[in-house]
Amino acid sequence: MPTLHHKSFLAAGAFVLAVFALISLPAAAQDAAPAKTSTGPTSNTDSAPHTPSNQPPDQSTDQPAATVKVNVEAVQLFFNVKDKHGALIPHLTKENFDIFEDGQPQTIKYFKSESDLPLTLGIMIDSSGSQMRVLDMEKEVGASFLENILRPKDEAFVISFDVDVTLLQDFTNSVSRLRHALDQAKINTGGVSCAGGPVGPQGPIPCSSTGPRGTALYDAVYLASHDELGHEVGRKAVVLLTDGQDEGSRLKIKDAVEAAQKADVICYVLLIADRGFYGMGGGFYNGDSEMKKLTQETGGRTIEVGNKIEKLRQAFDQIADELRSQYNIGYTPINTNRDGGFRKVEIKPKQGDYKIQARSGYYATPRQEQ
Repeated sequence: MPTLHHKSFLAAGAFVLAVFALISLPAAAQDAAPAKTSTGPTSNTDSAPHTPSNQPPDQSTDQPAATVKVNVEAVQLFFNVKDKHGALIPHLTKENFDIFEDGQPQTIKYFKSESDLPLTLGIMIDSSGSQMRVLDMEKEVGASFLENILRPKDEAFVISFDVDVTLLQDFTNSVSRLRHALDQAKINTGGVSCAGGPVGPQGPIPCSSTGPRGTALYDAVYLASHDELGHEVGRKAVVLLTDGQDEGSRLKIKDAVEAAQKADVICYVLLIADRGFYGMGGGFYNGDSEMKKLTQETGGRTIEVGNKIEKLRQAFDQIADELRSQYNIGYTPINTNRDGGFRKVEIKPKQGDYKIQARSGYYATPRQEQ
């Protein structure tokens, strides 16, 4: 694994155990919400719900008249809806949407507008040589974003990536700790040892013998998704502050995308490119295409910032609005085969010129034995 200065990443399973409760509600209410939610397939049993260490127990005072626990395989996704001008559209219901898996219509079992559900957030900051003149700007605006978006039940972590991937601050709700972690990010253009690399889908990845290794971007996304966020439940997102240029990752962009999809992570990329570093014409800079692939597949988006601090502030404001204006949709797949394959999911509006911003699908990973 890449060197981590403060903490080793933890391995995590592909599935999260959760319990769905069928609750007696008034006729006017929406479908009953699950006790815990995950944006991927969830395996549900008759046991009591597990409360993750970073989440407090449910303190709701509304007690249902009766609760029946059932075994259900569910898929859930968080998504945004925008009009043709890009403005968020609130107050929609499940009657406004159809959902399809691999082209087959599915029955919506759960639908809710989620503005207050706890959020687990990762801030990933590029500290390679190309960011030398914009790093301080990233720190300042990133810290303000965390201060504005984090609420009492939310948690965040900070990772920097250059020749190494460094966990500067593990999960915390403390903005002061997160701000301090951002301040610790330093430009690093030094060499790196080939002793040990990240563990990919087929096992340890050997160190490349050719090409520069200065920005382990794909490795960082993989580690943040698979090892940090893979064992979390609920809403999960990462914000990458980078020019998108990978130099020397041992993993590929497809590995990073797959890890994010399996961990149900929404990826946002703020393209902060000091074009002067690459020459007047941009030089060999071409990181935006791979970053668009990452964000489109995971339900986030890529925002061009350049080196303008006001554009960076506006981009963070847009992300905050989207994360606080999400819908949560759930269904029980008709295809119950857990063969590890990728299932393409499409959410379509029944009427209106709406744009749906959602992840492209999920992996039907085999259930882990308990």
